[in-house]
Amino acid sequence: MLHRFFDWSRHFIRHLPTALPSSCALCGFNSRQSLCHDCEQRFFNQTPLRCLQCASPLPHTGAPIQRCGACLGDPPAFDATIVAGDYAAPVDHLVLALKFGNRLALAPLFARMLRDAILREPAFAMPALLTAVPLGEKRLSERGFNQALEIAKPLARAIAIPLAPQLLERTRDTLMQSMLHPAERHRNMRHAFVLPANADLLVRGRHVGVVDDVMTTGVTLNEIAITLKRHGAVRVTNLVFARTPPK
Repeated sequence: MLHRFFDWSRHFIRHLPTALPSSCALCGFNSRQSLCHDCEQRFFNQTPLRCLQCASPLPHTGAPIQRCGACLGDPPAFDATIVAGDYAAPVDHLVLALKFGNRLALAPLFARMLRDAILREPAFAMPALLTAVPLGEKRLSERGFNQALEIAKPLARAIAIPLAPQLLERTRDTLMQSMLHPAERHRNMRHAFVLPANADLLVRGRHVGVVDDVMTTGVTLNEIAITLKRHGAVRVTNLVFARTPPK
């Protein structure tokens, strides 16, 4: 009888996440998923016209526009950007909960949202390799995890692309970009990333996807793309959960 009880206990625990409702991370109502159907439809199934290169929203003029004026006038080093949604209320609370609230269970949700955003782009060219924006040693020690890497792990599995988690290294602990004036952000990130020895063998001649949680001005991702292309990458695509709308 005792072994039957333990068998039942293991079965119950294994099915506990689906047996008991949890709460939607946005609205708080009962949901078996991290995000309820209504919130997903409202905040993530919208498909605004976006710049193919930086994912900034584009005006619906009726004319075929593929790139924003900023990317046409001063093209960034990266070639394309896919985002799951805008970094605006209430989606920004999800990002903050993951990054500063240690809600690591949200990372697979972010990955699924990104996967769905990729699948909505029929002409999207899949990268051959994924990596994540690295944190500096001090910030990684303080936080205990890299939120970009936590998103990249389930995303790599979902789209069946190999992940190189240590492809990039920070040369120094940079200041938080969100605290800086736009002009200072470029200086803050200049030469902030390197590839460790022999890592260029993974990059040369390949299309690399770079995962991050938020893209604001794109300065960090641009510096990473410069670094990757300096080592022979032929294409760099950003895969970012949320894009800050331009002011």
